[in-house]
Amino acid sequence: MRRNAKTFALGAAALTLASLGVVFASPSDVSQPGVAEASSAAHGASADWATWQKDQAGSRYNAAEWKINPRNASTLKLKWAYTFANLPYTRVGSQPAVADGVLYVGAPDAKFVALDAKSGATKWTFDLTTVTGTSEQLAVNGVRDGATVAGDKVYFGDSTGRVFALYKRTGHLAWVTQADDHPLANLTSSPTVYNGKVYIGVSTSEGGAPRDPSYPCCTHRGAVVAMDADNGRVDWRFYTVPKPVETGTWASGAKKYEPSGASVWATPVIDPRTDTVFVGTGNNATGKTDMSDSMIALDARSGKLRWKQQVSFPDTYTGACEMTEVPNDACPGKGTFALDKDIGAAANLITVGGRTIVVVGQKDGRLHAFDARTGKIVWQTPLVPTSPDAVGIQWGTAYDGKWIYAATWHSGPGKLFAVDPATGKVRWQVEHPANGCTTGGAAEFADMCELSFTPAVSATPGLIYEGSSDGKIRIYSSANGALLWEFDAIRDFAGVNGLPGRGSGISGNGGAVIVDGILYVQAGYYPFYPTDKGTVLLAFSL
Repeated sequence: MRRNAKTFALGAAALTLASLGVVFASPSDVSQPGVAEASSAAHGASADWATWQKDQAGSRYNAAEWKINPRNASTLKLKWAYTFANLPYTRVGSQPAVADGVLYVGAPDAKFVALDAKSGATKWTFDLTTVTGTSEQLAVNGVRDGATVAGDKVYFGDSTGRVFALYKRTGHLAWVTQADDHPLANLTSSPTVYNGKVYIGVSTSEGGAPRDPSYPCCTHRGAVVAMDADNGRVDWRFYTVPKPVETGTWASGAKKYEPSGASVWATPVIDPRTDTVFVGTGNNATGKTDMSDSMIALDARSGKLRWKQQVSFPDTYTGACEMTEVPNDACPGKGTFALDKDIGAAANLITVGGRTIVVVGQKDGRLHAFDARTGKIVWQTPLVPTSPDAVGIQWGTAYDGKWIYAATWHSGPGKLFAVDPATGKVRWQVEHPANGCTTGGAAEFADMCELSFTPAVSATPGLIYEGSSDGKIRIYSSANGALLWEFDAIRDFAGVNGLPGRGSGISGNGGAVIVDGILYVQAGYYPFYPTDKGTVLLAFSL
């Protein structure tokens, strides 16, 4: 998954800090897709939003939130802003987790903070560089995934491929595990905690490396990793492609490896009734495999593959496909099958008519429904026109028990949809507001602005929350898509932490979080509107 979406890097061997009482788990290499062992306890529904997808079924719907409702949503006002360090060209996408009155969020400068959810006041800060040391990768997008709060810990991943567990009350380090030892591994997937295990997908920044023709492309492979929630020891690891092997050289003379890629960008969802983990995969970087651009189902206890369903093939793509000066073979099949059409969105688990289905969006604009037991395709609905440049559903959808809500990105313009989960029929749709790039702060940078919905969709009873590249967060009626409220974030803010801030595009990695009458949203994503200030996390209340 590339297009203005996901970059990171680095990685190193795990170590032990006995003096801190910290366990560091190190991955062992497994050369074939698949692997070994068990699990133990899920969390139930609550008013909190303690994990990226809100619940293990991936609903992104807070059914307990009634303070903000269709009658009063139009009266929301800014409550506070928190400013991140000013690092140019970083995407601040770490979706906040909110539990028991505390907000947990990662920052691009390799900090992770706990804030008072009502006031934004800092409770504690953890500096990742005390573990990782400094690196070029930690200077950009240090923590880009969203946190998960479970038990006495908060879990998150970073741009070096490490998973951290901190004690949520103090911010002290409980453990850290290198989820993948490839030097360009990173984590955009957020952790899912279930039955005593932490599940997370592994992605990469290697897709951008082939812009340098001398880079030996490519050796990273996507993975899903399960680790013990108490101590971080790796329980099993499932690789989406076999271990890449050297197959010759590129025109530049650089070594060529294949197959590679099929990263896991999305946050896994879990069906506790069947102990199944569901997640999508990305495109291949080299070679062609039957696991790229696929939905996969894994046994939560063993990591063994239960089924896979590939929805695009072939799709071999790297950043070299966006360049003309590189050797032709650096982008195999350019113009024919270099699609960049990953499944990077998190799925929804939905029971309809007595049947459990897995619904997920794809970057080609299709919304897919699979039978959760067999992987058979139940229905497919295209939400954007077929076009090489169309980018459809990027990060995730919401489900409120009635409709699935999906938003599209580069689809001229983006649109918001309500879809019937039983049939895949579109029940209503609304276009991105046409004045998004001519009003507010984006109007000054109309050449950069896009009428595109970038974040995952979020929902509460009667309401849909979605942000945009135009820097505006909007609330829509779930009944008919009517626009009820909008706020322009491309403006200056005084951060409660004492730093001047300025908003940008609304968060891509995650989406809105709504808890106890407060709406939280990141305003620091692509495009990079010019500023000399740090981007901001915003909180709104009635």
